[in-house]
Amino acid sequence: MSLERGPDGLPRCSWGTSTPDYVVYHDTEWGRPVTEDRALYERISLEAFQSGLSWLTILRKRDNFRAAFAEFDFDAVARFGDRDVERLMGDAGIVRNRAKIEATIANAKAAAKLTGEGESLAGLMWSFAPESPAVPRSFDDLAATTPESKALAKELKRRGFRFVGPTTAYAAMQACGVVNDHLAGCAVREEVEAEREAAVAAAG
Repeated sequence: MSLERGPDGLPRCSWGTSTPDYVVYHDTEWGRPVTEDRALYERISLEAFQSGLSWLTILRKRDNFRAAFAEFDFDAVARFGDRDVERLMGDAGIVRNRAKIEATIANAKAAAKLTGEGESLAGLMWSFAPESPAVPRSFDDLAATTPESKALAKELKRRGFRFVGPTTAYAAMQACGVVNDHLAGCAVREEVEAEREAAVAAAG
């Protein structure tokens, strides 16, 4: 099993016990359904910035990212131009990667176009929720990509999103509750699963 007991004695996915930041994130956010477009855009953006880095680095910079990217209001970010890119490249509070910054702006434009056409980012993402997800019993059961994440990444790319390949798409699906990859026996798994099932039903 890949479970460890946290400071309160409850079993958690082992990564979720390594730092106090991770305990809070594991228990209150990771895998909990995110169904609001702005919040989904934020998660997709942060997962793209995380690529090649520790998630803890991104988590600890999240307030800085929010300040830098207009609280992830994608309609506002869609209006960012070259001057904003240079401003962001000079912001030591975020990850200063030009390709990721430009992708975040491009993704804001794609999200704004989606909603402008009467669709929603939430509707798109949740349409790729697996019908009969397996219950992972150890980290060996978790893949970096799934058929659903590959299909989601392909559709996001078709819609104009960038820097969201199958691995990043799957990380976003995990983070936003489209899949529940809390391990069997994890203290929050059942609660998270009930929330995920309710979100899937609402989306359907």
